[in-house]
Amino acid sequence: MVEQEIKHEQAVVDRLYARLDAAVESARALQTEGFARARLGNEGGLVERDAIVFQAGRRLATLNSAHEGLVFGRLDHRDADTRYIGRLGLRDEDHEVLLVDWRAPAAAVFYQATGNDPAGVVRRRVLQSVSDQVVGIEDDLLDAENAPDDMVVVGEGALFAALAKSRDRSMHSVVATIQREQDDAIRSPHRGVTLIHGGPGTGKTVVALHRAAYLLYTDRRRYEGGGVLVVGPNAVFMAYIERVLPSLGETSVALRALGEVVEGIDASRHDVPRVAVIKGSARMRGVLARTSRGATPGAPTGFRVFYRDDVLTLEERELRQLRRHLLDRWHRRNRAAPHVADSLVDLLWDKITGGRALGRGKGEFAHTLHGDRSFVDFARGWWPVVDAVDVLGWLSDRDRLASDAGKALSPAEIDDLVESLTADDFSVEDVPLIDELRYLVGEPPEPDTEDDPLADLYDETVPELSTVDDRPSALRRHGGERPTGSIEDDSYAHVLVDEAQDLSPMQWRMIGRRGRHASWTIVGDAAQSSWPLTQEAVIARDEALAGLEQHSFRLSTNYRNSREIYELAADLARAHIPTADLPHAVRETGVEPVIHEVEAPDLAAEVTAAVTRVTAEVAGTVGVVAPVGRRVEVEAWLGERDAVRIPVLEALDTKGLEFDALVVVQPDQIVDEADVGMRTLYVVVTRATLRLEIVGTTHRWRA
Repeated sequence: MVEQEIKHEQAVVDRLYARLDAAVESARALQTEGFARARLGNEGGLVERDAIVFQAGRRLATLNSAHEGLVFGRLDHRDADTRYIGRLGLRDEDHEVLLVDWRAPAAAVFYQATGNDPAGVVRRRVLQSVSDQVVGIEDDLLDAENAPDDMVVVGEGALFAALAKSRDRSMHSVVATIQREQDDAIRSPHRGVTLIHGGPGTGKTVVALHRAAYLLYTDRRRYEGGGVLVVGPNAVFMAYIERVLPSLGETSVALRALGEVVEGIDASRHDVPRVAVIKGSARMRGVLARTSRGATPGAPTGFRVFYRDDVLTLEERELRQLRRHLLDRWHRRNRAAPHVADSLVDLLWDKITGGRALGRGKGEFAHTLHGDRSFVDFARGWWPVVDAVDVLGWLSDRDRLASDAGKALSPAEIDDLVESLTADDFSVEDVPLIDELRYLVGEPPEPDTEDDPLADLYDETVPELSTVDDRPSALRRHGGERPTGSIEDDSYAHVLVDEAQDLSPMQWRMIGRRGRHASWTIVGDAAQSSWPLTQEAVIARDEALAGLEQHSFRLSTNYRNSREIYELAADLARAHIPTADLPHAVRETGVEPVIHEVEAPDLAAEVTAAVTRVTAEVAGTVGVVAPVGRRVEVEAWLGERDAVRIPVLEALDTKGLEFDALVVVQPDQIVDEADVGMRTLYVVVTRATLRLEIVGTTHRWRA
């Protein structure tokens, strides 16, 4: 019976793949036609070529991405109508619908129908395929009273079959097994903010990614034209999720880890927790504002020139007043740069008393100064065009930082911050500070030689910095590159933020600038937060989302962890995170987590044995989690291995990931790394789906 059902479905699937192949050939023919337009010999032909080739290429990418698992669902309705659901929509030669796109309204019932409310659906069938071959089927009989006598019902549930599959190093689409509460979040209103929250393993991330695909399908002009930005915690996580949207036919989404949000900057290193808290705190907003308005380090503090009968002098006090005037008027120092020369000329002209100079007039005076090398050098040194990297580098001077910080930072915090800013590379926590300064100092002005005689000074790749020491330092930290892209181009049509509970206030400000005119999807679980100053972060988040209507969805079922593993995690949460949202785990394996307590000399051997043991027990990935600073040491213990299948990660790098088996090394050290260390351990434990072993010399975390 099952074989006959599979044979029948295979015939339908074969027909649909034939239509897909025909659509591919049609797109290729259109692409060929587009290239032929270039032979018309005029600009119009070239424009037509580019437009046609672009559209054909995009269509080909969509069609090719749908090849794996093209058809995954079937609905048998009470009125005897049958619909097939797939990754995209297809029609036959007469334009009759053959396959319904999973995002279309007609497909919503595939996810939303239940036994209590079948919505006209008698049987829901999930097709399991390998490439274009149907290998299995799973049915849900939703309306037995209206089922025909000869209707075949097969299987025990597609969801549990999918959950039992081994993990690899990539997240996969769950488009065939989306559950009703997940589908409600995916199809929530376009405008405003969609908040998706729930405990570990509830599918928050993959639901949010499917929502991005749904938005692009329903309003492609808005979201593809304005752009969709997906922000995640780290590069490991972004690599893990990068296949989901392309597998759903969407390739026009920007995926950025927090260290990559600013164009031209790519940071993956984290500061130690106490420094990360300083840099992420809302206090840095005021510190950076004062720094951006301050004098350039090493800038000249006075100027003296002889003109006709007058000796003209600018004192430090006058220059300080002029700087404040320029910043009050133009707000950003780079925006004021084209007006500096004229302002200095005005200030000097007011000092002239000699008759010969006055008789010549202000025009000749200005012309003379603009051609005077000493004046040019002074203007260049007093008001150089700077970028955010330059200004952040100013704070590596302890006296400057102490002055700009005032009482906002303690002496110990100032010392920590200065030390961190002398590192040879950027940290993830530096990136929002650079972004803040991009907006505070503004874009370098475009050269305009007619209005600004010093315009050629503003078009340098590396502006003059304050001292000889500052120049190589700024370039070394930065790898010779600078942030690119205009601050006016930062905004997107939709912003998706995952692991939102970890964002600092400064990171919220950075992402908020990208969503000034956007709708939002925000995913998180407060119990998994690694950011200790939660109230600060809430205020910053509310500022980023000010005035937007919010729609909240709670996911309540843990599909990732076995019940045995999640009971251990839930006990940890109940003891240390009383407000934790604890979902219901629906799978059982009969295998309890194993906890080993060993003497320090035996730690390496026991970790190696645990990894060997669980690797033999599961077919998929085996994660090994080490305390900060011990990853290289643990890798050395394990020796030669398949590093893709058996990665060694620090605790925070496991955010959003999942593994068939997990070996946790020295859990008490993970807890001791930060004030929120117990939350971090809770996150780590919930990454395991089938097997969990914990190895340590102490186990205070269980107390």
